[in-house]
Amino acid sequence: MKDLATTHLHRTAPLATPGSLSSEARRDLSAALNQLLADVWALYLKTKNFHWHMWGPAFPSYHQLLDDQSVQLFAMTDVIAERVRKLGGSTLRSIGHVARLQRLADNDAELVQPESMLAELCEDNGRLADWLRAVHGLCDEHGDVATASLIENWLEEAEQRVWFLFESGRR
Repeated sequence: MKDLATTHLHRTAPLATPGSLSSEARRDLSAALNQLLADVWALYLKTKNFHWHMWGPAFPSYHQLLDDQSVQLFAMTDVIAERVRKLGGSTLRSIGHVARLQRLADNDAELVQPESMLAELCEDNGRLADWLRAVHGLCDEHGDVATASLIENWLEEAEQRVWFLFESGRR
């Protein structure tokens, strides 16, 4: 059985990941990326939830659209978390941690109209695009080209999700 003091030391040992960015840059970028990670998790869960609860005459196309978008969002989560670790930061620890950091509102309504689901996700993806731009600006300030490059791809994906959701919900 391990000594409790040793176990505690292992749990509190700092992450000493090597890198060329300043400690301030690593701290700021890790915090911004963790908040972004919380938002992406929240949007992933909302998108998947709406996918599960889609209904109506356009069900097949909306159901597939939201499934495709949820796959895209889920793929972002691991890359964001690994980037935080590469910067020497620690990532989100729990669903509670996600809930404390997320900026997107949950939707726990029993029944949501399909057009309302699309409109809400369109707005949420637009907000995510804005936050991606803000984190990209922080990357530029600190000279973090690697994270900025990832964000540029995610921004393109977010803008495409906005476009598809908008067009799908248009009457």
